[in-house]
Amino acid sequence: MRLSIIIVFLLFVSHCVFAQNDQPLGVVAFYNLENLFDTVDDPTINDEEYLPDGEKEWTEERYQAKLDNMSKVIAKMTYGPDIIGVSEVENRKVLEDLVNTSALKGKQYQIIHFDSPDYRGIDVALLYRQNKFTPFFTKQIPVDDPDNSSFKTRDILWVKGLYYGDTLNVVVNHWPSRRGGKEDMRILAAQTLRKHLDSTLANYPESKIILMGDFNDDPTNRSIRKELFAEGKEKKLEAGYFYNTSWDTFKDGFGTLFYRGAWNLFDQIIISQSLLKSKNSNYYYIPESFKVYAPVWMREEKGNNAGAPLRTFSYGVYKNGYSDHYPSFIVIGK
Repeated sequence: MRLSIIIVFLLFVSHCVFAQNDQPLGVVAFYNLENLFDTVDDPTINDEEYLPDGEKEWTEERYQAKLDNMSKVIAKMTYGPDIIGVSEVENRKVLEDLVNTSALKGKQYQIIHFDSPDYRGIDVALLYRQNKFTPFFTKQIPVDDPDNSSFKTRDILWVKGLYYGDTLNVVVNHWPSRRGGKEDMRILAAQTLRKHLDSTLANYPESKIILMGDFNDDPTNRSIRKELFAEGKEKKLEAGYFYNTSWDTFKDGFGTLFYRGAWNLFDQIIISQSLLKSKNSNYYYIPESFKVYAPVWMREEKGNNAGAPLRTFSYGVYKNGYSDHYPSFIVIGK
């Protein structure tokens, strides 16, 4: 599908139209912040590239510009999601700096973050508006390779809390990249997560669970369909399967990142069947409300990549952009 056609679609993704009997309650989102590093050297991780004297010449001015850009996206995306998972953050400090920007400070975002063993030192985290979501349980899920003790990647973050009077599980992921053809590592991540999902569903079959993240795979890849058991058609959902809200968007040819002339939809939001409207719960995923947020000011304007995400750096050149991924979100209603 031509990029120009995709751009037309992206013009409308921030405008959600719901059935008259769907009352929106809030928004749950995910955003890969692409290398949100501070300017301070941490000798325990590989952050040399993002230092003032490093390859990226990562000065305080550039860091503050990155914070402003990231906060602008989050603030303007549906006026600030209730819950937003993020990835590629260096530490808790960068998150504190982010939520205290002028664009986000009034929204009173709180932070859940743990350091991961990833060799680059990048982590996942959860931001939430304290007047909407009340967490009461958190855990880190390591992705370990039993055949390779030196393998390191991001932990999976599991947060359980109260959302509109009912327990909601939110699970933030950033699976191993495709660099070097590591499909087996993403399959390992899927299998690791699935074990925890099976344990939760065995004890609480009606658990409300939202899986979000940069899975580094598309909705149709093996890790998502065959290992995580996530499908995009309700009629195909067997017991224990999850519903992939991003399925139709991907099948229509749209994505969250543009690489080598093609779109991928790595930034998915996947839900348990208890969040489907047909299950008649007290709140639910509003059908077809999954969207990719990609306003004009977040896009490349010219060239072969016109319409693709405007990055902080492109081919080594500082562009003062946002991320190589567009964020995605779903709407919860009743």
